[in-house]
Amino acid sequence: MRRRLAAALVVAAFAVPAFAQQQEPFEPEGYRTDNYRAPVPATLAGARVLNTVEAEAIWRAKSGAFVDVLPRPPKPKNLPAGTVWRDAPRKNIPGSIWLPDTGYGSLPPAMDDYLQRGLAQASRGDKAALLVIYCLADCWMSWNAAKRALTYGYSNVAWYPDGTDGWERAKLPTDEAQPEARPEQ
Repeated sequence: MRRRLAAALVVAAFAVPAFAQQQEPFEPEGYRTDNYRAPVPATLAGARVLNTVEAEAIWRAKSGAFVDVLPRPPKPKNLPAGTVWRDAPRKNIPGSIWLPDTGYGSLPPAMDDYLQRGLAQASRGDKAALLVIYCLADCWMSWNAAKRALTYGYSNVAWYPDGTDGWERAKLPTDEAQPEARPEQ
């Protein structure tokens, strides 16, 4: 009886970590195309994954270009005359370039071009320059955008999965942000 109990405990001890690993998000083959605010994987093949301490060190050393990809709802085209539209404020990591709506799983050609031009601007045309791509914590937008940067030929891509949530938790400074002019869709 004791042997069976001991054997059952050993099996359970090995099964629990295996089950927990199955629950972690995995890297999809392509891009995430729905449920963008959900737990993200711990990795991004081809990119370096940063924690807040590492992101801060890069920021302080000014050794990388920070790219924010948080979405921003566009002003509706058919608002009644006299309607006041106020964009939601965005605070991001100081010195970042904000390229909203570039982290969706599928990008229309105009937005794909917008992302490519924005990354070229951030990197000053150097595909070996360090790009730090972020959004918010548990936001697949930054994972998708970082993966796209790799497909565009950028060789020094860092993904900061905690984004401004992690940055603000660490009580690091933020600046009021304005997005780069985006194309009409």
